[in-house]
Amino acid sequence: MLAAFLATAALAPARSQAAAKTEKKDSGKKSAKTYGKKDSKKNAKTNKKTNKKTNKKNGKKNGKKNGKKSPAAAPRHHHSEVRVAPMKGNLPNVQSLGALVIDLDTGQEIFARRPDIPRAIASISKLAAALVAMDKGLDLDDLTTIKKIDAEIARGGAKSRLLEGMTLSNRDLLHAALLGSDNRAISALGRAAGLNATQLTSAMNRKVAALSLRFTRFREPTGLSGDNQSTPRETIDLLKAAMAHPVLGPVVNRPEYDAHPVSKPPIHYVNTHRPADRANLQVLGGKTGYNDAARYCLVIAVRIDGRNYGMSLLGTEGDLTRFGDVARVADWIVAHKPKRGPSTAPQGPPPPEAILGTPPRDAAQPDGR
Repeated sequence: MLAAFLATAALAPARSQAAAKTEKKDSGKKSAKTYGKKDSKKNAKTNKKTNKKTNKKNGKKNGKKNGKKSPAAAPRHHHSEVRVAPMKGNLPNVQSLGALVIDLDTGQEIFARRPDIPRAIASISKLAAALVAMDKGLDLDDLTTIKKIDAEIARGGAKSRLLEGMTLSNRDLLHAALLGSDNRAISALGRAAGLNATQLTSAMNRKVAALSLRFTRFREPTGLSGDNQSTPRETIDLLKAAMAHPVLGPVVNRPEYDAHPVSKPPIHYVNTHRPADRANLQVLGGKTGYNDAARYCLVIAVRIDGRNYGMSLLGTEGDLTRFGDVARVADWIVAHKPKRGPSTAPQGPPPPEAILGTPPRDAAQPDGR
């Protein structure tokens, strides 16, 4: 079924580049009060100087160590790309800490860096949640209302456009979850499938076990937890399972989608993997992820020079660096035209104990913290 989807997706027209968006920052001025008293004016002047000095220290650690100033604290998000040379050692100069590029038709490895070491995967977790929802017979045309519990489960993640009390079709929620990576949508989909967050998480762990993904486990369903982990190899397998699904395959491939909440204006979603689009490749499907533990992640299937490739790029700095890695790999493949090996199934990872030293624990069980 995956081979049929890849063949169909390869015939789809190339997608246009998404329009750049700019953000406006609110600005305001502090108002000052004066009281007409000499001492009050003096105190206000002193406070102003003190505040000015304090503001200069914002983002830095207090004090000095070994005679040197402490570095400024790193921002939570780096909306940029780490610029590097395209190649290193005659290979694509991939910046991701964990990476794997394979020929999807033969399983041949094109590039690998710690492909079987578990890492946090953030919102790539949503692929497993979507698979579970579909396994439960989710009615795509049924309506679901966003509730307070959905907001609570999504707390700490990116801002959602799905407001409490908003009612949408489950089809809209599925696209909001996989294109817009909306955390509230995942919770709402679980409820629509008859599962609370704990039940959904347990079902996700059972699902990946059934797919023989031995290093993939989840602590919660959205991807906000750093304990949601997998490997580059297994995230490609997870994406393949989603792409092979008759409903999910077209969703993870779709570049844009308009959701239509009941009695509300439409919500336009642009797929978060859209920046991977470029002239020498065609995106066939994918999912991005980010949290502080995982950093920026991407698992994606692309068609380059007439062949289908799967790429997993986990742990990059700068939200565009993962897409830069895709570009460097694509350019390298076009330039070097790697010879296709015999059509064999991927060898897969070594036994878990060979990597972890101990049997993997069930992430669905509490660890007492």
